[in-house]
Amino acid sequence: MQVLKNKVVLILSVLCVVLFVAMASSCSRAYQQQALRTKEMSARLDSEEKLNKLSEEKAHLEEKIKSAQKALGEEKTGHESTKKALTQEQMINQSLKEELAKVNKLKEALEEDLKKALDSGRSGRLR
Repeated sequence: MQVLKNKVVLILSVLCVVLFVAMASSCSRAYQQQALRTKEMSARLDSEEKLNKLSEEKAHLEEKIKSAQKALGEEKTGHESTKKALTQEQMINQSLKEELAKVNKLKEALEEDLKKALDSGRSGRLR
């Protein structure tokens, strides 16, 4: 009976050791899983923060692009109106040059007529 009792104690002891090792192994794996989950959550939070930051930056840059495009449109409109005004000014300038040339020709003709009149007046007085 004593031998049987010893065998049972020995079997129970071995069983306790095996169960203890299994429990320690399970706890170790659980700790590793917890560490991995914590690390993954940290990585996810970091990624989410980066995504939010990039989304905000993207929205800010899109606003800048829209304002730059609006300013460019305004500049184009201003440029076109300035270009039209310049063309009109050039046309007016050309017209004024033509008028000036006509006036100069008339002046020269009048001066020539005046010289002739003066010459004929002098020759008439001398007689």
